[in-house]
Amino acid sequence: MRGSHIGAVVYMAMAQMAMAVGFDQEDPPAPTPTTTICPEGQVWDINEAVCVPITETGLVTDPEGLIGTVRELAYAGRLDDALALLARAPDQDDTRVQTYLGYAWRSKGDMARGLAHYGRALAADPDNLLARSYLGMAYLIDGKADDAMAQLVEIRARGGTGRWPERALAAAIAQGSARGYDY
Repeated sequence: MRGSHIGAVVYMAMAQMAMAVGFDQEDPPAPTPTTTICPEGQVWDINEAVCVPITETGLVTDPEGLIGTVRELAYAGRLDDALALLARAPDQDDTRVQTYLGYAWRSKGDMARGLAHYGRALAADPDNLLARSYLGMAYLIDGKADDAMAQLVEIRARGGTGRWPERALAAAIAQGSARGYDY
């Protein structure tokens, strides 16, 4: 019994660390029970140590945890779950919410919807380097290399040289494809 309790505590600690992923995080998100245990439509509840339906998660009261979990879900390819969780975010105007909405819709193939969300993110915060990077990648997918390059120039002009958004977009432009560089 004691060993299983320790395992649950370790799992909860891992989940909390992974959910603390920031908006500028460069590394892929660390898998948590949300993507290793929970089925589609559910996320890990660190307080109860069980999977719960996205419609019942308390993550909406924790913006950092919500964004970290959205990022993990998107990286794991669970775009519908990421969108469902984003729909529950209390501040739909948060530029991080808009950025990840853009990413998820673009990744699902709805480029127009993705571009609209990137536009909202950048209208609220022109220095949102991740939105600019993802927008540049969207332009690459659409065959608009000049527009992608314009976003790279903007990222650099806004102090993003050497940071993940700049490096990822520069690499995508160099290879002529956004595949494999965006999460």
